[in-house]
Amino acid sequence: MSSFDVTNATQRWRIDLAYDGRGLHGFAEQPGHQTVIGLLRETLTRTLRLLSPPQIIGAGRTDAGVHAFAQVIHVDLPPRLFPDDRGEPTERLIRSLNMQLAGRVRILKVQPVSKEFHARYSAQWRAYRYLVVESEGPALDVTAHLAWVTHGPIALDRLNQAAALVVGTHDFRSFCRRAPGTELSDPLTRNVTEARWRHVPDELGIHPSGAPVLRLDIRANAFCHQMVRSLTGLMVGIGQGKLPISLLSERFESGDRDGLPTPAPAGGLALIGVGYDEFAGGPSGFVG
Repeated sequence: MSSFDVTNATQRWRIDLAYDGRGLHGFAEQPGHQTVIGLLRETLTRTLRLLSPPQIIGAGRTDAGVHAFAQVIHVDLPPRLFPDDRGEPTERLIRSLNMQLAGRVRILKVQPVSKEFHARYSAQWRAYRYLVVESEGPALDVTAHLAWVTHGPIALDRLNQAAALVVGTHDFRSFCRRAPGTELSDPLTRNVTEARWRHVPDELGIHPSGAPVLRLDIRANAFCHQMVRSLTGLMVGIGQGKLPISLLSERFESGDRDGLPTPAPAGGLALIGVGYDEFAGGPSGFVG
């Protein structure tokens, strides 16, 4: 079988994928660590017999331990994925990649798109969900990979009063890890269009006590590093009555990160949708 020179690629491909964040050092490539992009580059290069690893661009980065059910990437590859005509090429690629990725990453869809499509810059919104378990008892290890197990009651009305303050355009400097090369005074403005908490059934039985499960759904044009986890940590503190609701508005004004609760654990967070126009194949996931 011959090899392909990826530098001569003429077709852009959109790939929708999901992954279990356990055992992965986040989405972005990091030398010496197993990451989502690292696995994908290695597997694509081997499967398509590329002469060099392709560049992969994602809709957004997720931290170590964070899950995704609807991540989107784009990659430039030869228009003819395989040199022979055996089988439908995109389905053949999906089967081959999933067999090799062995459940760590799951390819959901592969489709050709125009060169104007960009997984990050064409995205109009991103949607995440966070799960919290209210419990008085010990948790199984597996629970921590799926939800944040907290102790003591959490008032749903206080959670949603806090979430209502998050909606809108704000400077989220207080709730984001500062990127290298930026100043503390640089604003991190994002537009949050949805933030809502609700009780959901524990249909997977993720906690042996059958404790209530709280779900946060949050959507924005974009998120900065640790934004959802930091907001979740603060909102849960407000819901437990440990922190005043006014603290949210105060930190939007001050931009001060000091003294805020530790960001909520990574295991409870999952990327559940990315919004695109129809020219780009429409949104990923099942977010309305």
